[in-house]
Amino acid sequence: MDPRTHWETIYRIKDFHQLSWFQSAALRSLELITRFSPDHSSPIIDVGAGASVLVDDLIAAGYSDVTVLDLSEAALASSRQRLGSNAARVRWLEGNVLTASLETEAYSVWHDRAVFHFLTGAEDRRSYVDQVRRSVRSGGHVLIATFAEDAPARCSGLPVVRYSAESLHSEFGSEFRMLASEHEEHVTPRGAAQSFLYCLCRRE
Repeated sequence: MDPRTHWETIYRIKDFHQLSWFQSAALRSLELITRFSPDHSSPIIDVGAGASVLVDDLIAAGYSDVTVLDLSEAALASSRQRLGSNAARVRWLEGNVLTASLETEAYSVWHDRAVFHFLTGAEDRRSYVDQVRRSVRSGGHVLIATFAEDAPARCSGLPVVRYSAESLHSEFGSEFRMLASEHEEHVTPRGAAQSFLYCLCRRE
């Protein structure tokens, strides 16, 4: 099954509140973004956002230039419906982060919670990093959250790559300076624990 079909099926047949990665508030992501990019006019993209509530939190915090990218139209529709009239304040993109046509040096903040760790092939990871290099401006920030080394080896029926801060940073290279790394013990709606690593870098 291709990735788009996989995720579209999940979002069409399941309540997103019951998905393992669901957060009622994206507190760790929001805290890191507001700490390192406090300018509310900063253009932000949330890739593979699904039905994440980070977009709600960013708008509530006052950010005015937010883009949400996801493979699943069902996930994007769910977020638009949840936001109501605020949905018009967001740019919505349906597509694969590896191949989406993103504007050059368009973003000050690139956010990804739980997409990069699904890229088990080296070629896909290179394509992802190339997208980051093209679309994040110099001095911009890249915030990636993946399963940590002690997390499960699979998620949503798919294998994942688990990372330390050092191994995750090595995928991006010296062009990106690591500013912060934090761990989060995420508890799924069913009560299982998932260990996440958050790594924030600045593009030099």
